[in-house]
Amino acid sequence: MLLFLPYFHVIEHMLARKHMLTHLIFAGFFLGILFGWLVGEPILVIAEPMKELFLRLLKMAILPLVITSIISAVIQVGSGKGLGLISLRTFIYYITTSVLAILTGQVLVNIFRPGKNAVIGLTEQPEGIGVVDQGFGELLLNLIPENPFAAMANGDVLPVIFFSLLFGFFVTRLKSDQASLMGNFFKAAFEAMMKLTSFVIWTAPIGVFGIIAGIVAQTGFEAFVSLGKFFLVVMAGLSIHFFITLPLLLKYMGKLSPVKHYRGMLSALMTAFSTCSTIVTLPLTMKAVTEVSGASKKAAGFVLPIGATINMDGTALYECVATIFIAQVYGFDLSLAQQGIIVLTAVLASIGAASIPMSGLVMLSIILNAVGLPLEGVGMILAVDRILDMFRTTVNVFSDSVGTVIISRLEGDE
Repeated sequence: MLLFLPYFHVIEHMLARKHMLTHLIFAGFFLGILFGWLVGEPILVIAEPMKELFLRLLKMAILPLVITSIISAVIQVGSGKGLGLISLRTFIYYITTSVLAILTGQVLVNIFRPGKNAVIGLTEQPEGIGVVDQGFGELLLNLIPENPFAAMANGDVLPVIFFSLLFGFFVTRLKSDQASLMGNFFKAAFEAMMKLTSFVIWTAPIGVFGIIAGIVAQTGFEAFVSLGKFFLVVMAGLSIHFFITLPLLLKYMGKLSPVKHYRGMLSALMTAFSTCSTIVTLPLTMKAVTEVSGASKKAAGFVLPIGATINMDGTALYECVATIFIAQVYGFDLSLAQQGIIVLTAVLASIGAASIPMSGLVMLSIILNAVGLPLEGVGMILAVDRILDMFRTTVNVFSDSVGTVIISRLEGDE
């Protein structure tokens, strides 16, 4: 555990900045409500430019961030010597649980339809949803870009993600010195994009003020009824994944009592809930899975840090529900095949996104951009994002711990 001590002061600084940003976003949200209500439609003269500033900066950062985060994550997963099988099992586990989480959210948002007939007053009105107008077979074919640079220029997120995954994989197949050089380059590029993204995210309070002020000025307070329904649907999905899906995997694949595991993980889960940080919980999670749940130190030392990079069950569920909710607000009824595209995008976008600042916001922007929906819905979702982030992070950490126990058992480590 001493390994993590040098990082605690850095983590404390990060958390302090995160809380300050959260307070500023809440301030922008409530000031937007106040000024939108008091001033009315004349506030749009100020609100619209503030909204556009935030959304343009967000769009600017999306594709470079996608490329560098995915390539660096794939290189990290595939670079361990002698870890081929455990790497593969870990990757399969995280993709599987992300898909299960997303499908849970997809079912719930289609049953309860929180965005149906919502009066939210979003100003952009798309005529259709870009890639989801394609057939599913055509979409799979179009995952392969004829020209990756043209895909980047056109903002085609799915082909860019596919290319980044392939590129990262084949970097790991290079000679060790070349792979190390490329790995260091993309790690540095990703860290640079993290700093740029952090700068963009600090403009979120401005964007939230502009979006919320415009909505309240045009529609009053009706929008918040639908937002409450969205909140409840996400909470229901996270609860199902946390209390049903993951415990079943733990019991039948990890051969461990979920009750015993819950008790051992209590401190780590409470820390995750209060800090909204997977990294902060790493020492507590490692202690719980090795000392209480019986996982090997080898599995814990590999699976948990990787989980902090690529595993986002709770966040992926949230993004899927949010995207379909926003589509419902715009009046689009998506077929199951069309929603499959959202599921695919959410899974692929989650790879490497866990360490991005305010990853929920960034992932949602990626998915909305991929399916052709306007980004202004992001500002509305941010009103409840902080509260949901606490629950999402708890689910993410618990999924990491369950995966560690399962992988340890599959590896035959006792």
